[in-house]
Amino acid sequence: MSEADDLAQLACAVIAAFGASGRVIVTAESCTGGLIAAALTDVPGSSRAFVQGFVTYSNEAKQAMLGVPAEYFSPAGPGAVSEVVARAMAEGAATRAVLPSGALGCVAVSVTGIAGPGGGSEEKPVGTVHLAVSDGRRTQHRACLFSGDRHAIRLASVREALQMLQGF
Repeated sequence: MSEADDLAQLACAVIAAFGASGRVIVTAESCTGGLIAAALTDVPGSSRAFVQGFVTYSNEAKQAMLGVPAEYFSPAGPGAVSEVVARAMAEGAATRAVLPSGALGCVAVSVTGIAGPGGGSEEKPVGTVHLAVSDGRRTQHRACLFSGDRHAIRLASVREALQMLQGF
């Protein structure tokens, strides 16, 4: 099975599970630039479970659209690629989403990371990715260090996000 087929199968399973539960999905993406939302909306009938996506590539967008505190991006703060930012992105997306009537809940998934080829440091090398899922009440975080080129890191991030949704 190809990597694309595997991701498609995982996205189908996520959409089916959320559709059956009455909960809906929201995405908040940085380094993946909308690829999680694209994987989910590639599934026929995804509108029963996917409602909205935020692509917040800049720190300013993360602040304005998701309510991530500005101090996280200050020189003394943890920076855009961090657990606290991933958590704040997911929590902000979960609370700011426009939910359809009848939705029994919302789960937001977020991703922020360094896909490369540049931008890495000794502390945060290329491939460092933080993901979070939140329903507005509880939030789970996962830190990853993926290898490969930009494309491989972004696809690995999508897979991880879908797996986190599946387990939430």
